[in-house]
Amino acid sequence: MAASNSPSVVDIARNARLASTELQSVTGATKSMALKHIQAALLEHKATIIAANRKDKEASAGAEVDAGRLSASLFKRLDIEGANEEKFMTMVEGVADVDKLEDPTGRVSLATKLDEQLEMYRVACPVGVLLVIFEARPEVAVNISALAIKSGNAVILKGGKEATHTLQALNACLREALNGLSAEHRIPADAIQLVSRREEIAKLLDQDKYIDMVIPRGSNALVRHIQNNTRIPVLGHADGLCSIFIDATADVKKSIDIVLDAKLSYPAACNAVETLLVHADAAERVLPSLGAALFAQQVQLRADAATLAHLPTPSEPHLLQAIVDADDDTEFLDAVLSVRVVASLADAIAHINAHGSKHTDAIITEDKDNAELFMTQVDAAGVYWNASTRFADGFRYGFGTEIGVSTNKTHARGPVGLEGLVIYKYRMYGNGQASAAYGVGEGKRRYLHEAIPLETCANRFRK
Repeated sequence: MAASNSPSVVDIARNARLASTELQSVTGATKSMALKHIQAALLEHKATIIAANRKDKEASAGAEVDAGRLSASLFKRLDIEGANEEKFMTMVEGVADVDKLEDPTGRVSLATKLDEQLEMYRVACPVGVLLVIFEARPEVAVNISALAIKSGNAVILKGGKEATHTLQALNACLREALNGLSAEHRIPADAIQLVSRREEIAKLLDQDKYIDMVIPRGSNALVRHIQNNTRIPVLGHADGLCSIFIDATADVKKSIDIVLDAKLSYPAACNAVETLLVHADAAERVLPSLGAALFAQQVQLRADAATLAHLPTPSEPHLLQAIVDADDDTEFLDAVLSVRVVASLADAIAHINAHGSKHTDAIITEDKDNAELFMTQVDAAGVYWNASTRFADGFRYGFGTEIGVSTNKTHARGPVGLEGLVIYKYRMYGNGQASAAYGVGEGKRRYLHEAIPLETCANRFRK
């Protein structure tokens, strides 16, 4: 049971709304100051944060994984430290990268002169209050908080229980950084809030009066549950079932390099390849050496009959299994890859559109026309030619960091950085005009509808 002095879910949402209102007027200089304070606080409290993460990892290791309550892939995502503290320092660097980005708020995307002394501007502004629900990866709390501050949004964070101690340590660090700002550069600490209990999620999903967008990061089941249980708009990121198609003209070395990277550089990532499709005319030329390279790296292949005919025999029998229909729709998040031979480019496109998750899909080919057709017809947020699906990442795109990968077709799609956290409002500047004075007919004024050059008003609403 929550302590008597703990704020209620309604209080948390209301406080976030108040903080977001204040954030609307925060200057770019203040946002930058806040992000620098966050970097400094993370480095100052690094030992405490890593100790908390080790406590979470120790609690989750062994029994939790063995009992099936925490998958091995999620356990890998729980680690915030990494080899030689590499993951921790990458997280800190991500905050610095966000600080370097241009502030997306106040940008004018449309300006129109309706009449003399009557002008309309479409101006980018923060979404407002974000509710971010995520599993395992505690560094998400820092990534999203940095993006929220830079874009002028307040954020409520709900991570998985397996990362409780790490998230509490990170949240304390983030709020300490905001509280340490001077009166001149004030950002309310309630711009970043953390909730810890699972039962709070359902109550937060009812707070459409205060919360403007829900961003779930986790399993398909989590995303679907949230979409079905809230009136708040959801920026969906469900499965990361990515595919690679090896076309008839594919280069063998490129195929091996790309597939190995896409499968093995981080198998638990949502942008790792899960399905490999091979053109029938390339199977005999590509599959023997590609299969050998994958087996050498202990990748298990789930193969159809046409693929089996061209694969070498692995040294360990378990590395080669017959494919089943369910494998086409499975996000393995491990060193497992389903492989099918297809008769044509059209068949590959049809398979990906039927079974993929609309995340990221790639074609390996030397045929430019085939590459362009693939990238045009595959329905995904990211489509690549001769490149690993692992490039689907906000940091790699130059966004500094990302709030997630959206497979939606509205507002934002693909890796979502700052641009996905702003919306726009129309500002009208008049001088006493009434709309009834305009129209067609005797005595009516005509609208001018003259475009105002954007370069003349680019910085008009910047703070």
